Amino acid sequence: MAAPRQPSGLDDLLLYKLSRLLAVAGSMVIRLCEGRFGITRREWRVIARLAQEQELLSSELAERIQLDRARTSRAVSSLVAKKLVRRQVGAADRRHAHLALTEKGRALHRALFPLVCEINRSLLAPLSAGDVRRLDEMLVQLQAQAAELVGVAELPKADRRRGGRARLAMG
Repeated sequence: MAAPRQPSGLDDLLLYKLSRLLAVAGSMVIRLCEGRFGITRREWRVIARLAQEQELLSSELAERIQLDRARTSRAVSSLVAKKLVRRQVGAADRRHAHLALTEKGRALHRALFPLVCEINRSLLAPLSAGDVRRLDEMLVQLQAQAAELVGVAELPKADRRRGGRARLAMG
């Protein structure tokens, strides 16, 4: 069995393993969000963050939920239309919009958050308390390492307008 530090194939890559876990476990959250509550998973991220931090600027929200500003803006606009989020534009600078949950948004959070917590508990059930603590510590370490790597990586910028296709250098 190949170690994740020396992957010999796709199934050995840490990010692939995490992506598969998110796809399977996250699908339960998506089904709850979309099927029962009529919101997308991005909208859920916005609601969950605004429930935790009472009032944020749109730019702060994008940073906190690690989503680009355009996608954050679309999610916020949809939530405003659904009357789940209130957007208050600044008097001095209209680009600075303060965001907060409406009562309807807080009620949705109170209903959905315990269901997401139960999925979280069920997912962690096979692990001991010590394993869960160590996993959490390791995830914090990996997040910090990823942030450090992004800060020093010399990678080309993604070009999503072209479908993410990079030009291959042919010799």
